[in-house]
This record gives sequence, C-alpha cells and structure tokens, in this order.
Amino acid sequence: MSVRGIRAAVSVTAAAAVLAGAAACSNPDADDDSGGSGGDGATAVIGVANEPDTLSPLLGYGKDGNSKLFDGLLARTADMELRPALARALPEVTDDGTTYTYKLRDDVTFSDGEPFTAADVVFTYETILDPGTNNPSKGDLAAVDSVEAEGEDTVVFRLKYPYAPFAERTVLPIAPEHAAGKGDVNTGSFNTEPIGTGPYVLDNWRKGEKLTFSANPGYWGGKPKVAKLTMAIIADDDIRATRLRSGDLDGAILPPNLAKTFAEDDDKQTVAATTFDHRAVTLPTDDPVTGDIAVRRALDVAVDRDAMVDKLLEGRGKAAYGPVPTDSEWFAEGTERPYDIAKAERILDDAGWRTGDGGIREKDGQRASFTLYYPSGDKLRQEHALAFAGDAKKVGIEAKVESGTWEVIEPRMGEDAVLAGGGSPADPDFDLYPMLYSELAGQGFNNMASYENPDVDTALVEGRESGDKAERKRAYDKVQQDLTANPGYIFLTHIDHIYVVADTWRGLTTQVEPHEHGFGSGPWWNVESWQPAP
Repeated sequence: MSVRGIRAAVSVTAAAAVLAGAAACSNPDADDDSGGSGGDGATAVIGVANEPDTLSPLLGYGKDGNSKLFDGLLARTADMELRPALARALPEVTDDGTTYTYKLRDDVTFSDGEPFTAADVVFTYETILDPGTNNPSKGDLAAVDSVEAEGEDTVVFRLKYPYAPFAERTVLPIAPEHAAGKGDVNTGSFNTEPIGTGPYVLDNWRKGEKLTFSANPGYWGGKPKVAKLTMAIIADDDIRATRLRSGDLDGAILPPNLAKTFAEDDDKQTVAATTFDHRAVTLPTDDPVTGDIAVRRALDVAVDRDAMVDKLLEGRGKAAYGPVPTDSEWFAEGTERPYDIAKAERILDDAGWRTGDGGIREKDGQRASFTLYYPSGDKLRQEHALAFAGDAKKVGIEAKVESGTWEVIEPRMGEDAVLAGGGSPADPDFDLYPMLYSELAGQGFNNMASYENPDVDTALVEGRESGDKAERKRAYDKVQQDLTANPGYIFLTHIDHIYVVADTWRGLTTQVEPHEHGFGSGPWWNVESWQPAP
C-alpha cells in the first residue's frame, strides 16, 4: 500500500473506533472535581497515551527527569542545559573525570516532612545497582564504582572510568530511605504510594484510568499555581482528540493529522517540540527471514523515508537512518541511505531470494514473510507499519501487520518484528548502548532485535568509557557505519511531538524531547511553573 493510500485505509474505521472507544471508556474524571480547568487556574487534566509500570525511581520511574513527584540532584532547563536541583551547584569533577562531588541543598524535605540528606542519595543509587533490584535501566549506572556520603550535605561518586555523560545521569530522582527502604523494593507499597521531594504528591492512581496529583505545599521551589493535576490514561489517539475537543481535557499529545484539526479552534493552542524520538522496525536476528542480512539490507533501502515524513508526519519530523538524528553533532555523515528499489531488488536477487507465489520471494523453501506488530490505538505507529509493509511488498517481502497490547507484543519480540520507538537527546550512549549491545538482548525492551555484532560491541564500550570527545565521536561513527552494513533495525523517521492545549494557560514551553512523552515531557514538563491566563 502506498503512503498516500494509508490515510484512507486508517480513516475508514476512525469514526467507528472513536464512538466505540468513547462508549467503552469511562470518564476518569467524572467522580471528582478534577475535570477541565474551565479557566479557573486551579486544575489541569492532561491526556497521555501510556501509563507507568511503577512510580518508584528505584525501578526506573522518572530516570530522565521531570517526574513531578521527585527531584534529581540535577535537572534540565528548557534549553537542555543542566542546572542544580537537589544539589546546590553542578558537580565538582576531579581525578581525570572519575570523581564527581555534589553539595546538597539544606532546605529540602520529603512530602511527609522528613528531611532530605546525603544518605537518601546513597540509598537510591546503591539500591538501583543492587543485583536484586528489578530496574531494567541499571546499566545506565554501570560506570559507578561507589557512592558515599560525606556528612549530611555532600555526596561523592567514584567511577570505574571517565564516563563523560555521568552528570546527565544524575537527573535520576532521589527516593527517601526511611520510606522506600521498608519492604521489598520490587513489590513494596512505595511503588504505588511514593513519597518524594517534587512539586506534586500523588492523591490517587486508578490503573488504566488516571493518576491524580496535588501541589506539594512544602515544595522547596514554591507551591505550584496548578493546584491539582490529573494525567488521564487514554491509549487511543482518536479518543484523546475527542475528549480534548469536548473540553474534558486541558491538553493532550496528538499525531499531526489529528492536531491540525484544532488549527481553527480559538480556545486551543498548538505546541510543537523537536525530539530524538524515532520510529523503527525491529528485525529479530533469530527469525529465518529478518535474520538474513540481505533481507535487512534490502529493506533498509526499500523504505521511502521522505514520503513518510511528508505524508504521515505532515512534514513534522525528519528521515531517520539510525537513533541519532541527522542534525545532531553525533550523526555520522555519509550514513544516509537513499530510497532505491532497484538496489533492494539486486541485493535480494544476489542472495538467492527468488520471486514466488503472489510476488513474494522465496529461498530454500522459506517464504519472505514475517509478522510486524504495532501497539493498539497508536495511529502513528499503525501508519508507519502500513507504509513500511507497502514498501517491503514492492520488493517481494511480506510484512503482515498486526496490532496488540504490549502484554501481547512483549513476549513475541524475540521472534516477531515490532514498530518500535525510542530516543534520548542527552548523549549517544543513552540510545546506542541499550539498543545494540549484545549482552542486553532479551532484557525487557533493551536490544529488542537481539542484535549481535562484536565490532559494534567494542565501539559501544569505547564510546562510553572514553573521556575524550573526539575518540567518542569516532566510536559512535563506527557504530552507525556498521549499522548500514548490517542493520538490526530499519529506522524510518524522527518525529516532532505535537501537543494541543487549552488557551487558559501561560508559560508553556518544550524541551528537546526523548521518546518518552507522557508524564515528563510535553508542555507540562514544567507545569509547576504554569500561570493561568489573565
């Protein structure tokens, strides 16, 4: 199917999906006073697509900052510069980049009134690094050799090697030892009843419906003007748009085609954010079709990335050739792959894939066919999946597109392709290492394609363990170059995030955003600083 034809195919069922979904979805705000603000400046209800698995930083919640319930030692400004948060200043870096010393604020308490101290920082990092803690992102802290408190107001991290982006890692939220240290870290009540130092406290969490927060009156940064904040969990894009249009939501993230339907709405404002957020097709290496390097190389040049940007994203994004965007200083020049159907066909022909029944290629009795999943309700991933399948069919490869919940998809990631997303603007290590390092294959959403390339592994280690920027650049160039020769993923686009928000708020800004765009990103990244419109 061509990209132009996808819109029609998707829209055939859109109206029915909205009506059916709206009827099936109860209003998560019907039984309390946390509905749309109505201009009163007291409440805000935000529609997001995804729900966290946990609210504990010890298990990975908020690791990239902006968690609302917690603070890190550092935070990021709108321009993505690091600034002090629980620390009084940026860290002092000594010993050739292997020692980081943080001086802490002395005016911070947790939301239960207990003081914040260096012991809480040590507890948080040591617990995450404990082998018994089920934190899928513990590899983010692999450089840490030790973390020690010097009195109540100083924390010293000693690293195994000069890990250049370590300060970026310390936006990680700090949990209170007196509360999070009770019970089982993996299953205890702190995971759903958190206590933090952030601008908001959790009032209620109805799984699958909403999370409701109240402003923290003792917040060290000053009590927020938005007194009550609700994050409504609405997976379906169409239903999210419908509820926004009805006034049930103050703001929501929407795909570009739905966001533009609000362009003439005088009481709505559209806010766009540039991102590192990519969409890519995972190609499991154990599958006889997607594991064939020739198939992967052919698909890599058979996809029309520019058409996807123009038609699926309405121009709100850019072509992706890897997790690093083309306008990043870390992008490897010369690794762009132009759309070339003829080259894709030659690659398959030379590898012995011959056209068979229905125009689908075969080799040694194996039909060039595989299943491609996308998460239900995600219109943008659905459209990317259909566009990819249409391009693949042009060269004789069948990608059978199916939808499913993540509960359905996750157990199948080792054998079926997935329309995946990811991306972090902080440092190339944050994306490339978890996505490609062979030892992480099968660990949750790390290395979803089970990609294995010894040369890439070596370069990834060199990139993260070097303190020299030029050496790191060479290492990450090597990784990106090797991905062109042996793709484990077919990267399609980097997408801008589009938000529509009621015109009753001022002070809305965005950052350069990661893939995660629910609770910590979007115009509500600094909702504690919002002001009601006069």
